[in-house]
Formats: sequence, C-alpha cells, structure tokens
Amino acid sequence: MLIVWIVIILAIVTLAQIMRISAIAMKIRNRREEDISDADNNFNGIFLLLFLIFFLGGTIYLWAKYGNGMLPEAASEHGAELDWLFNINWIIVFAVFFLTNSLLFGFAYKYRGKKGRKAYYFPHDNRLEMLWTIVPAVVLAVIIILGLRTWNSITGKPSEDAKVIELYGEQFKWTVRYSGEDNKLGFADYKLINGSNPLGVATAASIDSAINNRTDGILKTIEDLRIAIAADSAGNDIYSVEELYEMRSKMEKYSRIKERIEKMQRQYEAANSDLAVADDDRISKLELHLVKDQEYQFIFRAKDVMHSAYFPHFRAQMNCVPGMRTKFKFKPTISTKEMRVKRSNEDFNYVLLCNKICGVSHSNMKMIVVVDETQEEFDAWAAENTELAIATTN
Repeated sequence: MLIVWIVIILAIVTLAQIMRISAIAMKIRNRREEDISDADNNFNGIFLLLFLIFFLGGTIYLWAKYGNGMLPEAASEHGAELDWLFNINWIIVFAVFFLTNSLLFGFAYKYRGKKGRKAYYFPHDNRLEMLWTIVPAVVLAVIIILGLRTWNSITGKPSEDAKVIELYGEQFKWTVRYSGEDNKLGFADYKLINGSNPLGVATAASIDSAINNRTDGILKTIEDLRIAIAADSAGNDIYSVEELYEMRSKMEKYSRIKERIEKMQRQYEAANSDLAVADDDRISKLELHLVKDQEYQFIFRAKDVMHSAYFPHFRAQMNCVPGMRTKFKFKPTISTKEMRVKRSNEDFNYVLLCNKICGVSHSNMKMIVVVDETQEEFDAWAAENTELAIATTN
C-alpha cells in the first residue's frame, strides 16, 4: 500500500513539473496561454477524427465479440415478438448513436479553428426545432404503441384450453399450485394462512379450523379485558389512566378483528358450493413443470414482501404483490431437451428467478423450470413429485 501512495505522489509531482516547464516554454516564445495556433487546432482536429474511428470501431468490435452473450432464443410464443421489439430498439439506438457521434467529431474536425475564420452566429432555426421534436416523438410513439399491443396480448384473456397455475412467492422460495383436472384453482385467503395451511387454501375444513381457533382466542382476550376494566370500576383493582386507555383500545381492536372473521365466515358459507374446486389442486416446491405448446395462465401471489417472478428464457416477468393477485400468460415452444441440444449443454435448465431485492437471501430464490415434450411426461412427473394442496390444510 505504501508503494502505491509513493507512485501516486510521484505522478502528481511529475505532472506539476511538466506544467511548470510548459509555462516557462511559453514565456520564452513570448506566447500567451490563451493563444492557439493553427498547428494546435489541426493537431486536435486529427486526434478527434482518430478518436472517432477507434471509438466507433471499438464499439463494433465489442458487439461482434461479446454480442453472443445475450440470452438464447426465446422459448415462448410471445418471446419472439418481444425479441423483435428489442431488436427494433437496438437498431434505433445504434443508428442514433453512430449518427450523432459521427456528426459531433466530424464537425469538430471540419470547423476547427483557423486564422481568419470567424464563427457563424446561428441562434435559432424553427425547421430544425420541428425536426428534432417531431421525429423523436413519432419514433417513441411507434415503439410505445407496439409495446402496448404486445403487453395487452400477454396480459389479456387466455384461450379456453389454457391451464391455470399459481405461483406463490415468499422469503425465499417459490411454491407452485396446479389447478388439477377441473382446471380451476381453489379459493385462497391470507386470513387462512397458518402452519398447516401455508398457501391459505380455502376448504370447508380449513375455514372452520381457522375461524374456531382465532375466534376462541379473540373472545378470550376480549373477555379478559372486559373483566379487568370491570374490576377497576368496582374498585377491586386499580389501573392508571394510561393502562385503562390501552385496554379499551385493545378491546376495540379485537372486536373489529372478530367482526372481520365473522364476515369472512359468512362470505365462504355463501360460496361453500365452490370450495370443492380445491380438492384436486396439487403443489410442488422443487420444480415447475410445463408442457410444450400448451398455453398457461399464471396467477401470482406473495406472502410477505414484493417479489417478481422472472422467466428470462420465456421473456416473461410479473410482480408478486402481497394482498393482491397479478397474472400473465405464455406458451412454451421449446422443450428442455430441445434447448439442451440447441445450446450443446446437457446441464441446461430453464429457471424461475425473483427479480426484486426481497431480502438477504434474494439471490437464492429460484426454481428449476422444465418444459416436457408431452403431457404424458408431465403426468408421470406430477404423480411422483407433487402432493394434494388440500393435504396441507387438514
């Protein structure tokens, strides 16, 4: 470390001495510091052109050498259209980049200083203002319209044969819930989540259990608070004003919770005939398996903080927000086996990642995604590697 500091100090001292020598040389030649000769201007102009050549040439070289580090071809139906939109953006960005930099350095060389030449005063031109206002506006409008069209297609109504899958995000793992033979996911409610029902799946048994357990605890708490306040009024116990205020606040709070639970009970009793749709829901915590050329409607939920379900190879991403459901659809078009052949990599796997920094183990929140070639392959895997979601609620 000492050697580094010595080198830095010596470099600063050397630079200072060079600047002093330059100032002395200018005095000897009887030349002011602000005087710039044609030779200086020509020298700077030539170096600006050389910089332009190396700058743009280096950009082209790096793109040619490392451009294949991008993601492989899209493995979903809409992914090809997204890649096309990205390529359109790249073409526009590179065209503007090369054009503006060529004009910048080219004009700097062409109009370099020269004795006898005066700068032309050019304060304003309405035609140029219109040109560089309208052209970018039109280009951006086209890009936005094309992007909205694709987005509406992804998040729009799925086809009738689309399979429904729920992805449930929590720190720091994913849980997959398949909709079963009826292609319907059972109701889920965060108020039903407990140790035996981590997804909050709504069944008659899980609702009764949650309501009974919570109601009993709440009623006992309310009764204890009521007895304590009554004892203070009777003079049997003495509490401070602050303690009485806190107890009354707790009573009001627990009374509101009791009302919400009773409302939830009435709500599910009214929809009790539909609670059976959860009977065939199945869950997987290790892998997400899909079938090639089968459209899927994904439903997303989160337990704790905001997560983001990101399928890079399928060009799909959606936020998972606590307290609400989000969705998108896509159809995988390349199986895992086919992509391994295309990539010449037997260890390749699609992956589901979390694309929001959701905590200390965010980087570990991922799940392997396998695209099976046939429904039979999927069924064989599901029979051995998934379990009934209702089993976790009993």
